[in-house]
Amino acid sequence: MALSNADVQKQVKHTMAFIEQEANEEAEEIDVKAEEEFNIEKVCLVQTQRLKTVEYYEKKEKQIEQQKKILVSNLINQSSEQEMDDLTTDLLNEAKHRLSKSVKDATRYQVLLDGMVLQGLYQLLEPGMIPAVQIRMYKIATERDVDVQIDQEAYLPEEIAGEVEIYNGDRKIKVSNTFKSWLDLIAHDENCPFYEVIGVNAIKDEKIIPGCLSRHRKRELNLQMTELQKAPWGGSTTCERGA
Repeated sequence: MALSNADVQKQVKHTMAFIEQEANEEAEEIDVKAEEEFNIEKVCLVQTQRLKTVEYYEKKEKQIEQQKKILVSNLINQSSEQEMDDLTTDLLNEAKHRLSKSVKDATRYQVLLDGMVLQGLYQLLEPGMIPAVQIRMYKIATERDVDVQIDQEAYLPEEIAGEVEIYNGDRKIKVSNTFKSWLDLIAHDENCPFYEVIGVNAIKDEKIIPGCLSRHRKRELNLQMTELQKAPWGGSTTCERGA
C-alpha cells in the first residue's frame, strides 16, 4: 500500500526530529566533556603554577636567611675584631706605660741598654757601628773586633723609653732594638703567645664578651709583660737596610 504525501511528510519530520535530538544530546555530551577536560587542565595548571610559586619563594626565603646569617656573622666578626683591636691597643698602651716606668731605675736601665745594644751588635756584625756599651761580651761571642761610637749629633726623643738604634759605619743599615719595636711585633704577630691570651678562641672558650678578659687571662698577660721587662734582650728587633 502506497503512502500518501501527508504520511511521507510526517515520517520525514519524525526522522528529522530524532536526528536533531541525537545531535543535541551529542553536542551536550561534547560540551560537558570539554568542560571537564578544561577544568582538569585548569586545575593542573593552577597547581603547577602554585608549586612553582611556592618553590620560588622558598628558594628566596632560603637565600634571604643565608644572607641574614652571613650579615650577622660579619657583624659579629667585625665587632669581635673591633673589640680585639681596642683591647690590643689598651694592653699595648698599658705595656708601654709599665715599661716606661722601668727605665727610671738607673741600675736596671743600664743593664737593659747593655742588652739591647749587644743584641743589635749581634744583628749587624759590622766592623764599625754606632753607639757603644760593653763590647767585651760581643768580642768574646763573635771573635770580631768592632769600632763602636756614640752619635753625638742625632739624639732620640726624650719620651721614648728603652730606645736604641744602631747603624753600621756608612749608615745604610739600621737596627732598631726598642720597646716600641717589640710591642709593634707583638701587635702584628698573630702567632705570638700574646694572642693566645686574648685571642678569639680563648674568648669563646671562656664564654665571655669579646674584650672582657677573665682574671686568669689577665694574670697570664701581666706575667708576659713582666717577663718582657725582666729580659728585654730576649725580644725582637727591627732591622732596616738603606739604598
